[in-house]
Amino acid sequence: MTTLIWLLGGVAALMLMRVPVAFSLLIPSLFYIHFADGITLTIVLQRMTSGVDSFPLLAVPMFILMGNLANQAGIADRLFNFALAALGHVRGSLGYVNVASSVVFSWMSGSAMADAASLGKIQVPAMTTRGYDERFSVGLTAAATLIGPIMPPSVTAVVYGVVSGVSIGSLFMAGVVPALLIAAVLSIVVYLHARNKPELRLPKAPRKDLARAAGSASFAILAPVIVLGGILGGVFTPTEAAGAAVFYMIVLGLAYKTLGLRAFKSVFVSTASTTGSIMFIVAAAAVFGWVLGREQVPQMLAAGILDVTQNPLVFLLLLNIFLLLIGMVIEPNSAILILVPVIMPAAAAYGIEPVQLGSIIIFNLMMGLLTPPVGLVLFVLSSVTNIPIGRIARGVVPLLAPLFLVLMIVTYVPSVTLGLPRLLGLL
Repeated sequence: MTTLIWLLGGVAALMLMRVPVAFSLLIPSLFYIHFADGITLTIVLQRMTSGVDSFPLLAVPMFILMGNLANQAGIADRLFNFALAALGHVRGSLGYVNVASSVVFSWMSGSAMADAASLGKIQVPAMTTRGYDERFSVGLTAAATLIGPIMPPSVTAVVYGVVSGVSIGSLFMAGVVPALLIAAVLSIVVYLHARNKPELRLPKAPRKDLARAAGSASFAILAPVIVLGGILGGVFTPTEAAGAAVFYMIVLGLAYKTLGLRAFKSVFVSTASTTGSIMFIVAAAAVFGWVLGREQVPQMLAAGILDVTQNPLVFLLLLNIFLLLIGMVIEPNSAILILVPVIMPAAAAYGIEPVQLGSIIIFNLMMGLLTPPVGLVLFVLSSVTNIPIGRIARGVVPLLAPLFLVLMIVTYVPSVTLGLPRLLGLL
């Protein structure tokens, strides 16, 4: 137990000192392996190599590249313009357009940050210049970005699937209904905000403009058909579907004449940087997870929680509180790599389905993207809108309550996450 305390304390101390997550996991693990009896440092290379030696993990850089290409190719602009033409005449229209464009773009981005970067710079100025309160505009935009990492194809779901051994296809389908629930509750928020404000309405778009906007966005909307249709039809694995979608995005970008050599360089550099950091964390987490397994941490955690309560509903409540706090200080993919190997045995003791557990973990950690001190979505929106992070955070706070309501539904109504995968024969 003393060894375990020193190990976990070392990780916590390094993270508090803002040491990168991969090194925060790797350094204490190296000390443990060096001083442990009968273990050589060669185990580090073996575990790091085996941690990233996974075919499903190839989907991570592919989906990241897909989101970057969609952003660079101007897909977000086309989707926003189409939603605006279709919904502009409704009271509170730009609020609904905000949510609707996030839903459609989520089928291509798989990331809250990609959504915030691409749509935030369009949506927030459009809303504020047409009379919407700035705090409401930026808060709604931030909240809507949660749809991206929950709706398939989700990069975080791929990471969870690799760590847990759960089917990525089933995780993708498990995220559809929760993502639509987020869109629904945010639409209700927009309705309540705009119900007594008739000025928050735009003239109805002529049919010619609507048809032109629909035609402009139609090819972009085919991207999710390639990804999900290919996976569910048995044509592609998730990794192969990601590669096919990347090729389709390149074709679109060239056809739209929005992707040149300089743009390609920027996209590939950004993708390589993000992928490299994620893979290094995966490798370090593999070593750290092996150390925790050797110290029997998952078994001790499961036994300790069972001593506290044998009620699965209470366990889920405690898990939500814990994950919400973790999400406030650790980036979601890093948290999944660290925590899932420990949490899964405890959840299994309560009979919780791994697919539902994945949805709960992902949702909780994504809410951390909206809260300081990590709050990556807040930083991205601040950079693209030039609005101070403090004002963005104040705009997000009122929208945390409806998001938490959806989280409770996802947690305590298993059919919300498991219904669609079962219907499609994935479970």
